[in-house]
Order: sequence, then structure tokens, then C-alpha cells
Amino acid sequence: LEYRSETHTSTMAHGTNSPWDWIKITYSVGLLIFSITIVMALIANEDTKVSQDAHPIAAAVILWAGIIWMSMVEGGQCSMVGLPPVDRELYRESHRTTHMITSTGHKGDNLDRYLMGRQFMVIFINFTISLSGAPLAEAEVFGLPSIIIKIFLESGIAMVLTNVIIGQLTSQVNASHCMLDYINNHFMTFTLWVALLIEKTGVMHTSYLIRDLAYMAAGKPVESNEPPRDALKNFFHWGRVLWSLVVLVFSLVVTLSALFNGQTTMWPGVPPGVAVVLFFLLMSVVGMLEGMQIAFFAVSKLRKEERGEHPMALRTCEVLFRGEGKNLPGFMVGRQMCVTLCFFVIARVTTLNIEVGVDDNIWGVPDTLQNFFNTGFLGAIITTILGSISWQLVASAFPIAFLSNPLVYVLLRWCLFLEATGICAAAWFLAMIQKKIMGFQYDEVYIGTPEERAAMKHADDPEAVDKLMHMGTNVIQAAPGGELPKTYADLVQNELSYTTRRHRILNNIKDLRDQTKEATTKEEQSAFEVALRLEVAALQKLSDEEHEEVGGVVDDSLDKGDEAA
Repeated sequence: LEYRSETHTSTMAHGTNSPWDWIKITYSVGLLIFSITIVMALIANEDTKVSQDAHPIAAAVILWAGIIWMSMVEGGQCSMVGLPPVDRELYRESHRTTHMITSTGHKGDNLDRYLMGRQFMVIFINFTISLSGAPLAEAEVFGLPSIIIKIFLESGIAMVLTNVIIGQLTSQVNASHCMLDYINNHFMTFTLWVALLIEKTGVMHTSYLIRDLAYMAAGKPVESNEPPRDALKNFFHWGRVLWSLVVLVFSLVVTLSALFNGQTTMWPGVPPGVAVVLFFLLMSVVGMLEGMQIAFFAVSKLRKEERGEHPMALRTCEVLFRGEGKNLPGFMVGRQMCVTLCFFVIARVTTLNIEVGVDDNIWGVPDTLQNFFNTGFLGAIITTILGSISWQLVASAFPIAFLSNPLVYVLLRWCLFLEATGICAAAWFLAMIQKKIMGFQYDEVYIGTPEERAAMKHADDPEAVDKLMHMGTNVIQAAPGGELPKTYADLVQNELSYTTRRHRILNNIKDLRDQTKEATTKEEQSAFEVALRLEVAALQKLSDEEHEEVGGVVDDSLDKGDEAA
């Protein structure tokens, strides 16, 4: 039911629109089924850490609980970042739980707090899923050839495909367009409060210090939606920053000590020095991938003359925003795959593997504390602060310098290649199934299009996201039924010809007419009819623009196109 509109540049241009899309979906679903099968076989054979240390049933439950929770963490972010521009009164009655969640999550600086806590949740859940489903050394399943074992198990591809497709991309596809329905449940309420609680503990507060230093270096003010902290609040704030620094340094020392002593779940045979180098290298890759989306967003808000003329930065932006913006969602999909694979390897590198009661505990700590170290919590703290949030903050403060790094261009190309292979295309198919089962409706069904909301005196606030988010940890997400910020559209619209633009609108009109006929509810039909009228209006506006530009002399295709509409 998805369509692309002349005025809706944010709608993803990938999915289920062509035979080639369905070919990619078919082989992606096959790979997903194969991956799930061998991962579950590993767990049944007690060839993963959790299934060996606890029980296969415990490992299976933890694995799927983590993937299900990940789907809410990832999908919830789309809703929490996309809904701020919309007047909450429009969905107070239709979505009471969503209204309650956004009332809390969008109050003061809570959206920044939620995103910080959520970032730790993503990494820790990834680490937990890895412990539950990643193979132990020399694990085998179904007598598969060694090359298959190396590709799917030892590299982590099977776990990554299972996690990314089911736990992340499927939820993002639906949550991007069904924001109200997606978080209208108390599972999201629980997720929101867990994220806020994580931030409240102060474990991640080093990020605030990094933000202050980065913004100071960039000459940017640190903004807030809350009154200035008084002396007592300042004491507790900086006290938690100090506490966070202590925890971070302690985590680094423990992890590096274990790495040099060969006491982590790192693959056997890898020298300790190589393991340490790999650890920092992968964190740098994750950091660049995390910072790229922030830098792209920050650059889009700069005036053209402020974007500079660095050839590599311009080249990177040109690749990302070419082709009517198709590369933007392609990058996000490929990036998700890369980041999760890096998390998988980092989890192997940093998670302590000391058998309590058999091996000597690190530094002779009590057994309880050693068991806690073995959960991977310390690695998650390091990765969240040093491999994720800090890079996002630097990219937000210095977007042009960040994009001028040639490695950013290389990573962009790699992410686009991964997405082009269609390896994650199963997410579109699963999203269709999830939408049908859960009864998700497009947000426009409930609150209308941006134009209708404006007509009802409830116009969107285009500056809402900027007002609510000051940490620089933003994601690219449009408001319900809306478009990305105009500056994104400016970058995407690469001087398309009138003929090309007219052809695209006419295709949208045709698709919308077909979708109107296939609508299963009156609400859906009404939403598509409204979208159809907007497309016809866009076609008329385009015709008027061309008449004005060429002085009323246009080709016959213009009149024929208008008549067809």
C-alpha cells in the first residue's frame, strides 16, 4: 500500500513494487529461514554460551525475547522522533497509550534522555542475543561443509540476518508510517521507562561531558527545554558525570586486561594484541556509521554556502541524495546490517569468558561480581559511550569535517552495496505480514495529512524535533504523512525535468487509484482518496509552473497528462 508522492520525498522507494523486488524478497526469506534453522540447531546442541552454561530452552527464550524487545526499541524510536511535530490533541482519544507515552517522552529534555538510554539498550540487547545464539569454537550443525559454517556461523551472518531482519528492519518499515499504532501499547510504555531509568542511573552521563566539550570546540551553545539547573541539581548532575567516568574507565581496564590475558569469548587462535586492535578498529567503524546519519542530517540544515567546498564531503552528499533520494533509505538499511555485524564481533571480543569456580576470577573479585562481568555489560558500556554516542556528538558538532573523511565515503558505498544485494529484503515481506496481523493503519487515517491538519488549525510544528533534541543523536524520520526537512528535499531534487516529474506523478496517480480499489476499510479508502487529490493538485501545480517558465508553450504531453489525471 505504499506510494511515492511528489510532495512526500521521505517515503521509502524500496520494497515490493517490482518483480525484481520480489526476487530479492524470495531469496532473502530463504536465507532468513536457513539462518534461523541453524541458529536454533546450535542452541539445541548446546553450542552457544548461554545454552551451554544454562540450558538450551533458556538460550532460546532469551534469544527471541531479545529480538522481540529489539523490534519495539527500534520501531519505538521511529515513532518517538517522528511524532513531535504533530499536535497531541489530534490523537488523544484514538490512541490514549500513544498520547500518554509522547506526553512523557516529549516533555522537557526527555526525548534526549530516552534516546541515550535507548542506545545502551540496543547495544546490550545485541550483546545478549549474541551470547544466546553465537556459536562456540569449532561448533558444527547438520554436517554442513566448513565453508558454509565459516560464512554463516563463524562470521555471525546467520545471527545478524535473524536479528536485523526480524528485530530491526521489519519494525522500522511499519513504525515509519504507522507511528501511532506501533507504540499504542504498554510494551512501549515499559521500554520508554527502562530507557529513562538507564539515563537516570548516570552510567551514560560521560556523554554529557563529551557533548559539552564538542559543542564548546564548535562554538555551539548547549540548549535545553528545561530551566537552568540550581546548585543541588548541578551537584547531582556532575556527580553522575564523575560516576560515569569511573565506570567507563573501570570497564575499559577490566576489558583490556581480559583481552591481553585471553579471557574473553574471542575466537581461539587470535593473538591478544590483534584482539585489542580489532576491538578499537571495530568501535571506530561503528562510530563512523553512527555518526554518518547524524552528519547527513546536520549538513542538510546548513545553508549552501555553509556546506563548504571540500570535494570529499560534496561527493559523499551527492551519492547519498542522488536518484530522488533512493540512496538515503538504502544507506540506512545497509548501515543497520554493518552496525549489527560489528556489534556481534565486539560482543565476542569484549565479553569475559571466565568459568566461575574453575578459572581464576579477574583480579580475584567475588564470584557474583565475576558472573556480572561475564554478561557483557562492561563491553556494552564502552561501546555505547565510545563507539556510538561520542561519535554522534562529534558528527553533530563538526558535520562537514566528519563527511570530509574518505572512509565515510567508502562506508557509504559499502552500505549501499549491501542493500542492493537484497539480503535484507525479507523485511518488506515480514512488514506486510506484521501490518496485516496487528491491524496497523497509516497515520493519515487517524490524523489526516499535514495539509488537512493545517486546515483543522492543528498545523505541524516543523521545528519541534530541533526543539526537543539537543544531544545530536538524531535519526532521519519525517512526521506522519509529511516529508523530510525542506533542506533534504533541496538536496534530493537534482533539477529533475518537468517531463520526469510529470511521469512520476502520473505513476503515483495510477498506483493510488489501484490502491483505492483494493482498500479493505473505508478509512483506508478515504486516506488514499485524499492522497489522490493531493497528487492531482501537484500535477496541476507542476503544469502551472511549466506554463509560467516557458511562457505558455508546452508540449502536447502536458495536456494529455492532465486529461489522463
